[in-house]
Amino acid sequence: MTIAEVSKKYDITPDTLRYYERVGLLNNVPRNPNGIRNYDEQSCKRIEFVKCMRNAGVEIEILIEYMSLFEQGKSTVKARKSLLEEQREKLLEKHPRNTKIMSRFKSRKRYEYCFY
Repeated sequence: MTIAEVSKKYDITPDTLRYYERVGLLNNVPRNPNGIRNYDEQSCKRIEFVKCMRNAGVEIEILIEYMSLFEQGKSTVKARKSLLEEQREKLLEKHPRNTKIMSRFKSRKRYEYCFY
């Protein structure tokens, strides 16, 4: 998928997608022979994860840390889980009655499979 197609599908601006790539939230986005981004299934799953976490209120810096841990492999699963649990607690403190936000954290497991 081109950046325009991904932008439309996920309602994220092309500039935001480029920013996510620059800061390490989207690594190794494939490119065609002309250098144009060609988002594959793995890239799209990462975009879904990042968008879900951003919508839940997780800061970019935390997501960068999470993705850095992910890039280190399966040995960081406990650290990643701990990081997300810390974020869950912070969000509960800010929004104690907002169960919709918390349901996003519970559903994060459906995204994690794509990171192994």
